[in-house]
Amino acid sequence: MTEDEFVLDTPRLRAFVGHVRMAIDEASSPEAACDAIRPRFAELLSDPDWLPGEYRADAPDSGMGGGIGQWLLYRAGDGSLSLFSLVIPPAAETPVHDHLAWGLVRLYRGTQDEEIYARRNGALELVERRALEPGDFYALIPPTDDIHRVRTTSAETSVSIHLLTNDTGCIWRHAFDPDSGEERPFRSGYVNVACEEDE
Repeated sequence: MTEDEFVLDTPRLRAFVGHVRMAIDEASSPEAACDAIRPRFAELLSDPDWLPGEYRADAPDSGMGGGIGQWLLYRAGDGSLSLFSLVIPPAAETPVHDHLAWGLVRLYRGTQDEEIYARRNGALELVERRALEPGDFYALIPPTDDIHRVRTTSAETSVSIHLLTNDTGCIWRHAFDPDSGEERPFRSGYVNVACEEDE
């Protein structure tokens, strides 16, 4: 794939992606880029009708398990950026996993608990737990914030929007056993778009 792919192709999303690319090019660090992107990201997601219903649906056969759906909205042709919705049914949770990229996440619907882990002496240590409400942001910046698990705590399905600097659904990452720290290869995939080697 060499061309950018707008699965959700709207003028508003194209303008947002243009802003994101400019912010990344001009930023001195991932932290600075996240700070520059955050206001436009918040503006985009403030519209309750911005995300069509099909991208808020759970997915019983997804790579994440538990009915969790990862829906691609946009990805760069060179694999340097992706935007997707992560849909987690009530009481479901992701595996403990990494992303191998930096970026921003904002909760769009429902409520979640996020558990953040760090590698310490060959094991995983739970270092922080956060309760998330709609509108809350968090940054994923390796190596300190890249390993986490997310659980829906609301009676309704939760939806978070992820903007990350890789093709997150199609790269091989890691899932972890939180007790032993053992890692295994992990690829979440997208519900609505195949990865190249799967086509």
